[in-house]
Amino acid sequence: MPKISDTLWELAALEVRNRENGADEEEGDAAGNPPAMGERTVFIVGSKAGGKTTILLRCLDRDEPPKPTLALEYTFGRRARGHNTPKDIAHFWELGGGMSLSDLIQIPITPLNVRNLSLVLVLDLSKPNALWVTAERLLQTARAQVERAFSEPQGSGESRPGKQPTPKRELRTLHKDHPDRELINPFPAPLLLIGSKYDIFQDLDSEKRKVICKTLRFLAHYHGAGLVFTSSKSETLMSKTRGFLTHLAFGTEKGRIMATDHSKPLIIPAGMDSLSQIGTPPATDISTLHARNPLDLWKKVFERFFPAESTSDPKELKDPAKDPQYSEAQIDSMRTQKDQELEQYKRNAAKSWKGMDLEFQKN
Repeated sequence: MPKISDTLWELAALEVRNRENGADEEEGDAAGNPPAMGERTVFIVGSKAGGKTTILLRCLDRDEPPKPTLALEYTFGRRARGHNTPKDIAHFWELGGGMSLSDLIQIPITPLNVRNLSLVLVLDLSKPNALWVTAERLLQTARAQVERAFSEPQGSGESRPGKQPTPKRELRTLHKDHPDRELINPFPAPLLLIGSKYDIFQDLDSEKRKVICKTLRFLAHYHGAGLVFTSSKSETLMSKTRGFLTHLAFGTEKGRIMATDHSKPLIIPAGMDSLSQIGTPPATDISTLHARNPLDLWKKVFERFFPAESTSDPKELKDPAKDPQYSEAQIDSMRTQKDQELEQYKRNAAKSWKGMDLEFQKN
């Protein structure tokens, strides 16, 4: 039975599991943990209108037109391991709105699923000026939530008196003899970076493409992530992207193909790159830059080429009530009337308070 402390999202996920497993299959233990079968969670975040939904639908072989993700959406996929065996289930969450709804990251990342969680960060290659800040903010927020989830008990009402929280797992993205082992800071869960809209990106100036490619290679390697470029207009690139996603979602064999030529789409599985292969930041003179660490240095070099766009507070969202796709003539007319009445009330109230203030001063 669901616990009162379960959130709406947890109840929805439980309902999906029950439908998929059937009434005669185990529904989980007393602590509310999921059944002991192959279940993983893949959380997709990234650039606003960067093609996240399109990538997800293509990877799930769903032939349907993508719709804008308003906030946070959930779907799932299944894959059979063999004949007459239970199907593995992958829970897919997608965050809409780019950075503006980053607070919702805490919903899909919980103590219950964090040990089977993977994060996918989709970055729009056609908008390089927003690339770094998008990656930075979303990775920082997601990292904090993952570490928080690892430090909490798995069950909603579980208590562990006298016991320490389960430590987060150590990710072995690099072998023990790799020279970069002490120089990177792997994300505390499997991570994949996807550069979307490669069809637009390939028309950029060659030097700009090189800067973006080297920077994304560094970002991926520093965070212990895989990196792949894709385009919805290329079935070949979507097929390679699908391979990366199915590896995260269903544990299929990890790809070994690697492509680092900046004149072609990048394909780099996690742990197969190195700082020596990536090279130094692409700047003519980095001696004038004052950076605290390699990550800060690459950021400053990148923003020399692509200054960050001056954006308003990411919390400031566009009012859905004014979005044409949600228009309703009668409701909008009534809303306009009520807005006018409210403004008139404010003006009358202001006059009343002003009159009272003058009367007070006379007395």
